[in-house]
Amino acid sequence: MFLCVRKKTQLKKHSKNKNMSTDFKPVSSSKVSISELMLPSHTNFSGKIHGGYILQLLDQIAFASASKFSGNYCVTASVDTVNFLKPIEVGELVTMKASVNYVGRSSMIVGIRVEAENIQTGVIKHCNSSYFTMVAKDKEGKSVQVPGLILSNLEEVRRFRKAIKHIEVRKEVDEHEKLANINSIEDLASLEKYNVLLEIS
Repeated sequence: MFLCVRKKTQLKKHSKNKNMSTDFKPVSSSKVSISELMLPSHTNFSGKIHGGYILQLLDQIAFASASKFSGNYCVTASVDTVNFLKPIEVGELVTMKASVNYVGRSSMIVGIRVEAENIQTGVIKHCNSSYFTMVAKDKEGKSVQVPGLILSNLEEVRRFRKAIKHIEVRKEVDEHEKLANINSIEDLASLEKYNVLLEIS
């Protein structure tokens, strides 16, 4: 409880910054869960549930979580990570749990956990972890500020820090692409260790 109170106090000290919110909401206010039974119509050519269908559900719950937290219509800015860990079978009950892990000025990172349950045996498996960046919009389609995030326990702090790390890594990749000289002999030679054949004319 002390950590939560201190975190709120630290944030309020910076509330004069125009880029920071003066309103705060707990992570719990963003939590959404959905469950759906997987049908034969959802399968791919191998008989497993199609990844594209799971992505569709992920986008829907990310929208619901971000909109619930921000109080605004939200759009998907990027899909940062989608890890398909285990296949999902026909007849399994899929449950998705989403919450806002990080907030910027108008953006939110929504973390989603996907589990599939064998409804005959009760066995549950972790099938997917995903992170969607959502942006809040007003009625004119302009980005709007979202509430600040109250971190109430150490798990929420861990997820917030992990989101910060994701952002930093993404920025490093973008910066590397700007600086990289893909036309240099050295850069092309560095590709020799990979499973690729260069046939550039």
